[in-house]
Amino acid sequence: MNGVAASGDYGMDDDYHDADDTIPLHQEDIYGGSRRSVMPELKKWDVFRVIPPDNDSGSAADQRCLDITIKIVKVIVYIITFGIVLASGVIAKGTTLFMTSQLKQHKSLEYCNKRIGLDKTWRVELPDVEKVAWVWCLFFCFITPEAGTWIRSTRMCIFKSIRRPEFSHFLVVVLFETLHTIGLALLVFFVLPDLDAVKGVMLTNCVCIVPGVLGMLSRTNRESRRFLKTVCDIAAILGQATGFIVWPIIEYQKGNTKACWAIPLAVVLTSLGWWENYVDRKSKIGIVQYLGTIKEKMKKTRYWVYLFASLWKILIFFACMLFFMFLRLDNVGDLFTKFTDSFNQHKIFVNETSRALLGTATDTADFAKLFTDTKTIFSDGNTAIYVCLIQIFAAYSAYIFGKFACKICIQGFSFAFPVNLTIPVTLSLLLMGCGLRSGDACFLRDTIPGYLFFECPRGDYIKDFIAGEHVWIWVLWLFSQTWITLHIWTPHCERLATTEKLFVTPMYNSLLIDQSLGMNRRQDDAPERLESDSRAADPDDPDGTQHYETISIHTDSSQTANVRATDHITRIIACATMWHETRDEMMDMLKSVLRMDEDQSAMKVAQEYLKVRDKDYYEFETHIFFDDAFEMSDEDEDEQVANRFVRMLVECIDEAASHVHQIPIRLRPPTKIPTPYGGRLTWTLPGKTKLIAHLKNKMLIRHRKRWSQVMYMYYLLGYRLMELDISVERKEIMADNTYLLTLDGDIDFQPSAVKLLVDLMKKNRNLGAACGRIHPVGSGPMVWYQLFEYAIGHWLQKATEHMIGCVLCSPGCFSLFRAKGLMDDNVMKKYTLTSHQARHYVQYDQGEDRWLCTLLLQRGYRVDYSAASDAYTHCPEGFSEFYNQRRRWVPSTIANIMDLLMDYRNTIKINDNISMPYIMYQSFLMAGTILGPGTIFLMLVGAFVAAFRIDNWTSFQYNIYPILVFMLVCFTMKSNIQLLVAQILSAAYALIMMAVIVGTTLQLYEDGPGSPSFIFLIATILSMVIAAVLHPQEFKCIFPGFIYLLSIPSMYLLLILYSLTNLNNVTWGTREVLAKKTKKELEEERKALEEAKKRPDGILGYLYSTKSADQDGSIEFNFANLFRIMCCTYPKQIDEREQLKRIADSLDALNRRMDLVEGGHHHGRRCSFSRSSNHGGLISTVKEDRSACSDTGDTNSDTSEPREKRDQLKNPLWIEDKALRKGKVEYLPPNEIQFWQDLISQYLWPLDENQEEKKRIAQELAELRNQSVFIFFMCNALFILIVFLLQLNKDNIHVDWPLGVKYNITLIEETGQVLINKEYLQMEPIGLVFVFFFALILLIQFIAMLFHRFVTLSHILSSCELTSCCNTENKDTPEEMLRKNAVEIVKNMQRLRDDRAESYEGENRLARRRTIQNLVNQQQKRQPIGTLDVAFRKRFQQLSSQTAEATPILGNMRKMSMRADALRALEQRKNSVMQERRRKRMETLGAHNDFNKKPRHRSSNASGVSSLQGAFLQRNGHPAAARHNDGYENSSEDEELVLPTEP
Repeated sequence: MNGVAASGDYGMDDDYHDADDTIPLHQEDIYGGSRRSVMPELKKWDVFRVIPPDNDSGSAADQRCLDITIKIVKVIVYIITFGIVLASGVIAKGTTLFMTSQLKQHKSLEYCNKRIGLDKTWRVELPDVEKVAWVWCLFFCFITPEAGTWIRSTRMCIFKSIRRPEFSHFLVVVLFETLHTIGLALLVFFVLPDLDAVKGVMLTNCVCIVPGVLGMLSRTNRESRRFLKTVCDIAAILGQATGFIVWPIIEYQKGNTKACWAIPLAVVLTSLGWWENYVDRKSKIGIVQYLGTIKEKMKKTRYWVYLFASLWKILIFFACMLFFMFLRLDNVGDLFTKFTDSFNQHKIFVNETSRALLGTATDTADFAKLFTDTKTIFSDGNTAIYVCLIQIFAAYSAYIFGKFACKICIQGFSFAFPVNLTIPVTLSLLLMGCGLRSGDACFLRDTIPGYLFFECPRGDYIKDFIAGEHVWIWVLWLFSQTWITLHIWTPHCERLATTEKLFVTPMYNSLLIDQSLGMNRRQDDAPERLESDSRAADPDDPDGTQHYETISIHTDSSQTANVRATDHITRIIACATMWHETRDEMMDMLKSVLRMDEDQSAMKVAQEYLKVRDKDYYEFETHIFFDDAFEMSDEDEDEQVANRFVRMLVECIDEAASHVHQIPIRLRPPTKIPTPYGGRLTWTLPGKTKLIAHLKNKMLIRHRKRWSQVMYMYYLLGYRLMELDISVERKEIMADNTYLLTLDGDIDFQPSAVKLLVDLMKKNRNLGAACGRIHPVGSGPMVWYQLFEYAIGHWLQKATEHMIGCVLCSPGCFSLFRAKGLMDDNVMKKYTLTSHQARHYVQYDQGEDRWLCTLLLQRGYRVDYSAASDAYTHCPEGFSEFYNQRRRWVPSTIANIMDLLMDYRNTIKINDNISMPYIMYQSFLMAGTILGPGTIFLMLVGAFVAAFRIDNWTSFQYNIYPILVFMLVCFTMKSNIQLLVAQILSAAYALIMMAVIVGTTLQLYEDGPGSPSFIFLIATILSMVIAAVLHPQEFKCIFPGFIYLLSIPSMYLLLILYSLTNLNNVTWGTREVLAKKTKKELEEERKALEEAKKRPDGILGYLYSTKSADQDGSIEFNFANLFRIMCCTYPKQIDEREQLKRIADSLDALNRRMDLVEGGHHHGRRCSFSRSSNHGGLISTVKEDRSACSDTGDTNSDTSEPREKRDQLKNPLWIEDKALRKGKVEYLPPNEIQFWQDLISQYLWPLDENQEEKKRIAQELAELRNQSVFIFFMCNALFILIVFLLQLNKDNIHVDWPLGVKYNITLIEETGQVLINKEYLQMEPIGLVFVFFFALILLIQFIAMLFHRFVTLSHILSSCELTSCCNTENKDTPEEMLRKNAVEIVKNMQRLRDDRAESYEGENRLARRRTIQNLVNQQQKRQPIGTLDVAFRKRFQQLSSQTAEATPILGNMRKMSMRADALRALEQRKNSVMQERRRKRMETLGAHNDFNKKPRHRSSNASGVSSLQGAFLQRNGHPAAARHNDGYENSSEDEELVLPTEP
């Protein structure tokens, strides 16, 4: 037994990546001997089966329906987003040109003659007062996104820690923004008004000149096809430059001399606004390098810069507006003096003109000579406002939905495509509209006022406009802009990328929305490498089977200088803590792990055989840390064996694998490894990931959950990572891409849930932890209550924390932690602190998950919440278990939040995500928690008054007495009595709450709908209902809200009191079981029995006696044993005195026999002993079989057999336990043994049971409890006293509520006067403040929930991969189809369940079910298929386009949109893989090498394999038996896959 267990390699074990991957290609034996465990042959009478059920657990229920729904929704989102971005861009562009068209000097337009004279032709000229409105509208459209930039920058500077830039950098950025603003104002107020709308929309394609030049200068030699790209850059720049020449010349020929300088200047200055996206500090040009350096610095200082730059741009634009209007208007002062008139009705003059003379006019001024009659019309004052609002809303919609498309990875179709189509579509609509308007002056008369329309080109479109004015040159501008913004078609950013990663500047330019979206969209850097496709050939791995590189502690240090591509691979290490879970709970956790194993195997096989890299690829392994895993042996009290929970785990894993893979499976026995902390069991799962169970002996290592977490953090991150002989850079990258998935032993989740958490980690490198949506599982009223409680807590509270700050607690049952964050200063090291103060026991040990998150927050890391990542955990089903769980949670939550609030200054300083407003929000919540019992008490007092029609004082007394009694019980009685009283009071309060609901309803009816109580109640109910509607999958959680309402006094009053009064109780409280009693404990009981025998008889003996001989009671009262009252009596099941006496006698006999055996007298009397246990082995008795005793002689033998001495690291007793199955035994390497010994001695040594220390801690905990209860009591008492007294004196001190006023009308008959009195609802000031306080909290949470819902929808859609889309399905090549469906293909082809078995297992008709045939197949001796990759290889080998229809799995693949050409591509990929492996093998072994004579590894199992086909064929051409699974055994299969012979 010289095997060595997992050494210090990081990630996965070496054999996982080397030997395991080559089976069956090389037919290695990684188990060193026996190829498989011997399976007993089934007898014909014992062939009946239990078929694994379908996966219908909480996490798998309706998963397929949900996936289909999400895909349908994503297709709809594709189309809707495309339409909205395109329509919004066209509308924003069109309205901008509409507004600029109204600014043309002496603008004249033919007016509709339907209302003023059909026999005449009329023209209208806009007065200056009308132009004033359009000038201000353009200004408002410009400042709207700038104001948004300022607001966003202000929020970021307040809520985040933003660095200040260097002053020179600040000046450069402001200079560029200033020039851009001047150019934009020149373009809008000076250039576009003198051009017709068609030319104007074309000219907006010509504002990319500066980005084109900078992009060309930023190219480096490292880029591929640099020369070709540079040529295209030059062509694009020349195309843009034609706008400086062609149209200025044309306008000059028309007499518009201003266009000669205005157009080039406006276009160049405007294009300066997007300089930052096109510079690179790696450029060889000095100025570009400098600008690239500023660009890098701006990532951390942008919001501070734009806090001032946005205001400066508004001022510059305003100044330019005044200057250019000074040049165009008769009096620039009209912008202010006629501001109000311009947005109201004002007169506009319509002049009659002769249509015959109309064509003789050569200039706009000439029209004045043609006017013969004048009529007056009134303008529509709201038109300018409506157009302005439409432009603002359209531009914002284009930006928001464009960003949404980028976030959910539909950028190509729903962002880039509509952005590039905006101008062509706008141009087409303008040409069509102008043509219709020129033919009919009444076109759109009912939509647009007749005096307003676009400035349209004149003359014949084909001859004069397109050819004469060289409009065709616009095509060059369009293509050049498309090339300059080509990066928007090929995004590489991660899912749900932040706005800062998507766009350069915080907002957008509303006047040039499509150019802004295209050039402001950040050019993505090279995607993060997950692996290298260009690795040099490894001489030790010629065939490339070691596709997944791992790092070992034996790595040559000379090769670790450079960072390797595999260091970037995502590594997920699941760390589950177990204690006393039930079988169902273990099954849920194991099935979740096996699903992860299957998912990882599919991605790995797809990468290795189909050469498709999945962007979600990860490496995975599982560690289970089993607390208190050993118990006293029945044979030897000095030895420890695995307890029943460990045995249950070993039994469950086969059943869990059978459920997941839908076929009976038996995993190979686990490898047993003795360790300094107890032991270790290692399984190889079907997907070849490892499952390692660490069995903790509480006598050797510290137990409880926090110490298990310390154990795996130091082992996985300290030993397996930091001990690597590699460079610091590699360790840094590996730590950043390694995540610990913390699990509880009862969790149930899907691989997609973990991927969503990984997405959050990849999105934000400052994210230290991420948690998902936890769903409670169970049955009963307590579970129903928790369904609503968990739902509200996640819908509102966690969502709010995520949106406005950080989540304060990432629960350990299902969370993902970044290794780098845990390894930071003051996190992992501080987490090992031993509790020496009473406060530490509450904060550290009772709420370890929250404390770990607090440490991360205090080091600057963020904690996020993903509502799309679902996990299901078993929650307490009983009242006592629930109260004990919350007894731990409530004090630890308060302690950790108070710790964070007390250190808020340092936390705000170091953590960018925590701000003062967020601290105030948490302070308000803490105040509400502290004053919660007082608030509930006052609510009950008021409700009693309303429901039972009693006065305030009487109601106060009725409510205060039960509370005082309960507090007295909590201080004086044991926990079980406290829980019983709490349960009784909870039931009573539930009945009272039912009456209170009725009374409160009547009171609300009297107060009316305007009362604050009614408004607050309706707002609360609506917020809950809307939240449930926005969570359709969880809508059912709203129904237990009624139980939640009835439980309010119990959960917010009694539970808080119970938790605080039991603050000194630091036991776990849940899943507690009694351990076996040791010999010493039984000896103490025996002594107690002997003392009982010595008590006197008679009267004194009666007084000493304490209990009846045949009855016992749940509640007893006695006074000095003179009298005793027993309540709830029940007959004793066991006579304890007799039992103790038998125990004492048995121990005496046992001691005599053990002394005889240890003394070597094995030839003397031989007796057999049997040990029986009562109540699960908690009390053991030993029986001596007298009949089996015989004397073999009176003299002792001279020879003696010494007792075997066991070494815990070599031959502990537990490895011989048959319940753990007959697995191989391995041993730790010396360096790992030394690590565990050092770790245990320094941090994890079992705490000494020092009675004095325990007494001191107990006293300190009691003192802490008393102080906390006193502070808590005084705060609530003062609050109740103040509010209650104000309520009593409400007539004198009150605030009149303005809503819900009642009018009392009194008629005085004597005088005939009518008196009307207003009766206001009166509220005490403190109560009113708290109503507004809770309403504000509810409003904040509701708004945050709405935003978080949008984020969650984006996350779900971004993670959904569509196999085809209605727009692109026909364009996908076979290779593209294969790439998109690779992982799904592999999942279908690696299934272990026999395909042909499905044909009759799923038959619904009983008459057609082949029951007997199935049983006969079950009885026959079978060979298993193999691991998941073996199953894939077999089907991969059989794959061909001719057999696709005959293979059920391939038939399923065709249902998921695999066309015949994609199937042929899969077959071609198979042939290429076979050829490549054959070529590499020939190169390595030589073309004339005889494989049988010179095997590569072991001669015992090597065979000649020259191709993938040969992996499954014997040399005689017949198919080989399917290779066995080295990770598991298949106990039964219905059919065996028959492999074809090689042609």
